Amino acid sequence: MQMSYTEEQVMVRSVVREFAENEIEPSAAQRDEEERFDRSLFDKMGQLGLTGIPWPEAYGGLASDFMTYAIVVEEISRVCASTGVMLSVHTSLTSWAIYKYGTENQKIRYLRPLAEGKKLGAYSLTESGSGSDASAMRTTAKQEEDSFLLNGSKLFVTNGGEADVYVVFAMTDLLQRQKGCSAFIIEKGTPGFIFGHKEKKLGIRSSPTIEMRFDNCRIPADNLLGQVGDGFQIAMKCLEGGRIGIAAQALGIAQGAMDASVAYAKERKQFGKSISKQQAISFKIADMATKIEAARLLTYQAAWRESTGLPYGKEAAMAKLFASDTAMQVTIEAVQIFGGYGYTKEYPVERYLRDAKVTQIYEGTNEIQRIVISRMLLMDETK
Repeated sequence: MQMSYTEEQVMVRSVVREFAENEIEPSAAQRDEEERFDRSLFDKMGQLGLTGIPWPEAYGGLASDFMTYAIVVEEISRVCASTGVMLSVHTSLTSWAIYKYGTENQKIRYLRPLAEGKKLGAYSLTESGSGSDASAMRTTAKQEEDSFLLNGSKLFVTNGGEADVYVVFAMTDLLQRQKGCSAFIIEKGTPGFIFGHKEKKLGIRSSPTIEMRFDNCRIPADNLLGQVGDGFQIAMKCLEGGRIGIAAQALGIAQGAMDASVAYAKERKQFGKSISKQQAISFKIADMATKIEAARLLTYQAAWRESTGLPYGKEAAMAKLFASDTAMQVTIEAVQIFGGYGYTKEYPVERYLRDAKVTQIYEGTNEIQRIVISRMLLMDETK
């Protein structure tokens, strides 16, 4: 990969950084403390065109690419990981699924308002008995003439309750496991579509994560995404792109933690000297910067490959694995650099640390990423 930024990407980074610092960062700590979702931030991102970055103008998008999208998620997550994941799920999972697998009518009806920021998207795959093993889901969708009847429940739905459009996976044939899974588009307010309890979480606390239930929830057959039985394939392909979004989120968290550490090290004095002069501190910062740059290259490479139509599953898994591990390593060291203050809410690094942990878990745990990477490598070697 030849690493360079287009003029558009440089401009977008500058605009989004200013927006993030002026509009998102001032309320980030308070929203985290109150576990409060702020829909107005999404509305403002829609006005800037950030809610439809990679989609064609015909569907309300910015007609840009996935590398630009990764830059945007990184810049937003640099000040607020909750807002970063909101955009990531909205774009990488919900909108992507409809763009890649939706009919023309579905794209006009659902993708356009999603891209324009008029509607917020969510994605629902996980159940209490099916986390890493998605084929073990038990939510069912029974076809009845021109509709499907859904029954079951879902867990850990990011943007849940606040989103307007949901991509949901259910079993149309329990006996077929992976081949018996189908995907559906469901609108908020559909009878029988019920929002359950909201999770109380360690991090990304201003991003809602809820339980959803389906009690004889009837949806039109026209809301089937792809064909009956395509659900598992759609879910896995969505997660490949979603990993790029989470890698970018983790990258932003790490960058934000390092930025705070550098600023603190320059102003904090110990034994009459700036702590930035201490080898122990300067070496930590050097290691942080090196790992972040490596994570950035992996993340942007995966995004670039998706933009150019090249296979990117392995690269996305590598980026998500390395960037999330880097986010944890960097935020732990950031707290250490701040000392006792790092353990308080007076400074943002404790929030960065709490936010970083989940990047190792969602969109496939890092253990799953290692399975994905090794399988692809071993498959290549046997050809």
